[in-house]
Amino acid sequence: MKFFSVVILATMLGSFLLVGCGLNKDWRTARRDSAGIAPDPSNANEPIVLVFGADAWGWRGWFAIHTWIATKRKGDDFYIVYDVVGWRSYNNKSVVRIARDIPDRYWYGEKPRLLKYHQGADTEKLIDAIDKAAREYPWKETYNAFPGPNSNTFVAWIAKRVPQLDLQLPFSAIGKGYADREPAQQKG
Repeated sequence: MKFFSVVILATMLGSFLLVGCGLNKDWRTARRDSAGIAPDPSNANEPIVLVFGADAWGWRGWFAIHTWIATKRKGDDFYIVYDVVGWRSYNNKSVVRIARDIPDRYWYGEKPRLLKYHQGADTEKLIDAIDKAAREYPWKETYNAFPGPNSNTFVAWIAKRVPQLDLQLPFSAIGKGYADREPAQQKG
């Protein structure tokens, strides 16, 4: 009887964990629209830098976040988003993505949180420094969820090279410490 109770309890606990881990979600249909946090670029003439973090996909979100940077230059009516997406490497693409995009989009169903906000005259120079650091990221062909390099390594790498960003990533930005390592020679 005791063994049967333990098996039933373990089965129920396992079922709850599987549901809670997001196994019932489909990343292809997960929400990816704007969370309405970023200023509308067509109404904001000033340059803007935003750093976002959102819970990672599935069970990883219990422990970790995914981070990215969005910039808007003075007079532009769009944002450029800088991030690292691991599955890009499956198609032999760079994991670094620098593209016009929605700055505050849900990260596969998870609402982003604003981690840093810069706006004003000095922000244009900040954007130049962020862009330069992003393009010099040494792990463009490599992604490992743990210990890195990953999306948090990318944002931490930029923050180390651009101290004016004044960014302290949260504890849940797993992989941020990888940015302290000496990069190995990269292809290309």
